Amino acid sequence: MYAIVEIQGQQFKAEAGKFLYVHFLGDQVKEGDTVNFDRVLLVDADGDVKVGAPTVEGAKVVCEVAMPLVKGDKVIVFKKKRRKGYRRKNGHRQYFTKVVIKDVVA
Repeated sequence: MYAIVEIQGQQFKAEAGKFLYVHFLGDQVKEGDTVNFDRVLLVDADGDVKVGAPTVEGAKVVCEVAMPLVKGDKVIVFKKKRRKGYRRKNGHRQYFTKVVIKDVVA
């Protein structure tokens, strides 16, 4: 059984026992907290597919926070204009929250 769930504007495939790296949920969640996501767009229960319009009624994904703050890979942005002496280097690391999916309720 799996579900397609929308978390902070992004869609994820959620199966019980799997890990997800979602955008940083903020300082209000701690390690071990339970988080429910109710924007479930599709549920597949062994071939029985329910598609929401826009969401499936009564469906939710129950997750546990494994790591509240995970830093992503560094992305380097380098801008240059030739023969002008213009060079800019900028770096960015995205923050994520690692959650483990406990249950998909349809």
